[in-house]
Amino acid sequence: MEVILRNAVDKLGHPGDIVSVSPGYARNFLLPRGMAYEATPGNLKRIAQEKSRLEAIEAEKVAAAKAIADKLAEVSVTFAARVGEEGKLFGSVTTADIAHQLEAQGFKIEKRQIELNEPIKTLGVYRVGVRLHADVHPEIKVWVIKQ
Repeated sequence: MEVILRNAVDKLGHPGDIVSVSPGYARNFLLPRGMAYEATPGNLKRIAQEKSRLEAIEAEKVAAAKAIADKLAEVSVTFAARVGEEGKLFGSVTTADIAHQLEAQGFKIEKRQIELNEPIKTLGVYRVGVRLHADVHPEIKVWVIKQ
């Protein structure tokens, strides 16, 4: 039986693909869960419309993310911290701290969007990535200075 996939299915295909599966798999798993349509001419038109609509929405999201990325590229965040010997901080600068500073500057970025492998524990200037979209990753400067 041929079906048109609506969602990505492991080891089967991506949305919009026409695949041949056993009738039982289609009737008992794919069709009831809304993961696929039966491959009819009407459904081919429907999936083409869905695909174009999803592409338009995705293009809008990428454009919005790029607009925010252009603004973020010019931003730098400064933290004044108490320092011990050898330039090591008492405490650390984390993604939550960076997100809070960005929010104070008018950006709505969640801490899990900030790509920081481990907290910053020394003085210096760091380039930290921000994941706005799968294709858009701007970097901001994070300054950690002595208090």
